[in-house]
Amino acid sequence: MVVDDHPMWRDGVARDLEAAGFLVVATADSVGAAGRRAAATQPDVVLMDMHLPDGNGADATTEVLAGSKNSRILVLSASAEREDVLDAIKAGATGYLVKSASAEELYEAVRATAAGQAVFTPGLAGLVLGEYRRISTTPAVDESVARPTLTDRETEVLRLVAKGLSSKQIATKLTLSHRTVENHVQATLRKLQLANRVELTRYAIEQGL
Repeated sequence: MVVDDHPMWRDGVARDLEAAGFLVVATADSVGAAGRRAAATQPDVVLMDMHLPDGNGADATTEVLAGSKNSRILVLSASAEREDVLDAIKAGATGYLVKSASAEELYEAVRATAAGQAVFTPGLAGLVLGEYRRISTTPAVDESVARPTLTDRETEVLRLVAKGLSSKQIATKLTLSHRTVENHVQATLRKLQLANRVELTRYAIEQGL
């Protein structure tokens, strides 16, 4: 689903996505329309603008996820302002791409988002991680509950997952096999009782890793 209040841009992106082989199940031009149409169509990925006539992309993200909890939100916005990026991620977006991205970068970002990866325009991932390190001065979990202990390698892999690297890219970077990386990811998911890479990314951000 494509959410944007500029008809020419919204319709153009939808046409380009369909020409590239994606199925566009809906478009929307406002927070309210985004929530209603997501609930009706249950899209796998929602391309979300940050500035809408009846609110912002963070509001729309909340609305969409309330009615379509399995949708993944990829912000596609002209804004790269820190507040917009952080508001979107806090609301539940799994990635943030600026509109200067090329068509191929957009297609790859949609595919990666659908696969559960966190996707950011270069520089924005560092902004998000840096901000959460700054504000995370207190533990995000109850101190009375023991935090799971990750090995050094699991922590290393977790940091790279949070940066949006695929298992193949992590394997290359750490000189490991793809299977070994996947084993570390799965072990970390089990230890932290998380469901997927998006939740791993949020955990890493919250813990300032």
